[in-house]
Amino acid sequence: MKAIAIVPHTKTVQLVDRDDPKIETPTQVKVKVLQVGICGTDREEVAGGRADAPPGEKMLIIGHEVLGEVVQVGDAVRSLKPKDLVVIMVRRPCSECEMCKKGCSDMCQSGNYTERGIKQRHGFHQEFVIDEEKYMIWVPPALVGTAVLTEPTTVVEKAIDHACRLQVARLPVDPDPKKWLHGKKVLVAGLGPIGLLAAMVLRLRGANVVGMDIVDPHSLRPRILEEMGGKYVVGKEGAMKGQSFDLILEAAGIPKLDFQLPQFLAKNGVYVLTGVASDGPPLAVDAGRLMRDLVLENQIVFGSVNAGIAHFKQAVIDLEEAEKKWRGVIPQLITSKTPFTRFEEVLEKRNPDEIKAVIEWA
Repeated sequence: MKAIAIVPHTKTVQLVDRDDPKIETPTQVKVKVLQVGICGTDREEVAGGRADAPPGEKMLIIGHEVLGEVVQVGDAVRSLKPKDLVVIMVRRPCSECEMCKKGCSDMCQSGNYTERGIKQRHGFHQEFVIDEEKYMIWVPPALVGTAVLTEPTTVVEKAIDHACRLQVARLPVDPDPKKWLHGKKVLVAGLGPIGLLAAMVLRLRGANVVGMDIVDPHSLRPRILEEMGGKYVVGKEGAMKGQSFDLILEAAGIPKLDFQLPQFLAKNGVYVLTGVASDGPPLAVDAGRLMRDLVLENQIVFGSVNAGIAHFKQAVIDLEEAEKKWRGVIPQLITSKTPFTRFEEVLEKRNPDEIKAVIEWA
């Protein structure tokens, strides 16, 4: 079979031949890969950035945002059958920390987790993959057009879920975390795929969403936001003057912006960062004001990465609900579909108008 592989920490990326994987345990499932989404992590890997091959190997098969179809199941598999559509979790637990032992590898404390297509475990850019049933999430057939967006949706599902749980734990509100967002004013900073999917989840929870970016108000990203009932604001000096938000979700990964956003956080507000910033020059920050506001206004700032099984399941539910509520809107996030034989066209460069590029394997 064919696979897209890199030599980590170099710019070597190529289509390689591999043996077809075979089921080895009763709980494994063989999946035919249909689509794999491309994100900044993939392009960072291809450019020679962070990535690690499996122990004893020189190459890493990349790709972690997958939609596939079950072709074979082990004798002990009960929840899946051939022809089922599935998405597959990315992270695998370490064998050391309490978080991983309790099924929360997204909160791994040792740092010795592995990740498919990223860290010491082959990814999904290949014709067939094998994995354990417990890491697979069934997808309804109606989602075949958008299910490849599940993994990035899980990132914001977790971030939003944890933000709401923090608020429910400390405020005299309804104990259901999902209900906390209803009627709340939320700022989403950055309208890439993560930001737009965050806006989707937030709108489904009844939040009043303002999305901020620097793109033309008439371009596709603001249009998608507005079709979901959000409001778009161009991120320029003074654009947010006088406004405050109960929740701010950062999805841009721009350090200067990250430190500017807390000034727009309301009393008792929560600010969650999901963007991974690259290294850059030192910043001048008014640390005194930042710390005073956090303390005197009971504010929370935290970061969030990866996701657990519950967030994968919720992502599937929300993608399905979004398609019912705003038919045809979420598929617009997928701005290109490229055959795997032409992977260089999207892995090694990015179209300026791209939201989510997808490589098709079947």
